[in-house]
Amino acid sequence: MCTAVAYAAKDHYFGRNLDLEISYRETVTVTPRNYPLQFRKAPCLDSHYAIIGMATVMGGYPLYYDATNEKGLSMAGLNFPGNADYKPEAPDQDNITPFEFIPWILGQCADLKEARRLLANLNLVQIPFSPEFPLTPLHWILSDREGSLTVESVKDGLKVHENPVGVLTNNPSFDMQLFTLNNYRNLSPDQPQNRFSDTLDLSLYSRGMGAMGMPGDASSSSRFVRAVFTKLNSPSSDDEAESVGQFFHILGAVEMPKGCVRVENGKFEYTLYSSCCNVDRGIYYYITYGNRRITAVDMHRENLEGSEVICYELRKEQDICFSN
Repeated sequence: MCTAVAYAAKDHYFGRNLDLEISYRETVTVTPRNYPLQFRKAPCLDSHYAIIGMATVMGGYPLYYDATNEKGLSMAGLNFPGNADYKPEAPDQDNITPFEFIPWILGQCADLKEARRLLANLNLVQIPFSPEFPLTPLHWILSDREGSLTVESVKDGLKVHENPVGVLTNNPSFDMQLFTLNNYRNLSPDQPQNRFSDTLDLSLYSRGMGAMGMPGDASSSSRFVRAVFTKLNSPSSDDEAESVGQFFHILGAVEMPKGCVRVENGKFEYTLYSSCCNVDRGIYYYITYGNRRITAVDMHRENLEGSEVICYELRKEQDICFSN
């Protein structure tokens, strides 16, 4: 269960909440231009755009959860159980495994226009990374400075949806999620007018009543409504710190505290980390469940002409600033 958001202030930002019950030793990972990106059924990319994002690195290979390339194209995979349907290998198509999808797109596409050309011949194939790492049912959001797409491999084939809200959660399929927003067209950041009856003098007893009826539970459908409303009504100045802070507040509207969503074996799903990448500057910011202080990694401070991935362990212990 996750939420991803694209957001524009003076600069452009992309990030997500990762909601799971277990960590897979994810790190902030920079893949430089000359790291060979190997693919199971496609030619290797010996040279490509540099990439920064959150990944689990296995055998030296970055399994990205979310990432941005040096051109500002961003991508994230989110859980899509019961709907994701990966295919057998197909002739005359680009057969890409789901775990390769993010580096395959970000390694060679500068924007959505270029990504659309690759997506037109894409076949997401059912090849796992290893027996220990089976495929996860996913769908994806792609964003650049101009807009967003949602990509879903379902039983009917590959669906590429225009994403006018720049938000993605999990189930149901994106077209259904977008349609559901019609049920909430009455929500507003302004106080509501009394339309109940002109014979009753109903009072505004609290601020925020314009958003009464917005769902507050942790389901993916409700988080989608809440994230879209919060994002589309969240202003920011040109200041970088304020914009990054505002982005984390948007994600905070849909974060999951530990204890509210119980899963199997008595564990709880919660927001392991929240990320915010300034896609114009290549700076990847994050917070973790245990450490609310914002940490940043700047891809342009690394040797982007290198050939080895660069990993930064997450700062998970709380960092408290005492004022006295």
